[in-house]
Amino acid sequence: MRIDSDIVDVPSAATRVQVLNTQDPVLWIKFTAPTANSGITYVGDSAVSATNGYPLGAAGGVDATIELDFRGGSIAMSTFYIDAATNGDDVAWIAIFE
Repeated sequence: MRIDSDIVDVPSAATRVQVLNTQDPVLWIKFTAPTANSGITYVGDSAVSATNGYPLGAAGGVDATIELDFRGGSIAMSTFYIDAATNGDDVAWIAIFE
């Protein structure tokens, strides 16, 4: 097992960004919207958009985090994408890989 983390920027709203282009299997991952964000960011798969996906609240509020646990299985890291309603907003992530 190994752990990795990063912050992904969405330079242009409504333009999804792949979190990490690797097939490494994820066992657990947490996404958080940093407090500097001014709009809602979204986490999802390749169909995520600036209005569709799991919303992370702006400015690091209580609804600014999602944690996914794939006990008994895994999912490829390349599955995850983010988008934002505001240019330049970010999503921080930390993951445990097989």
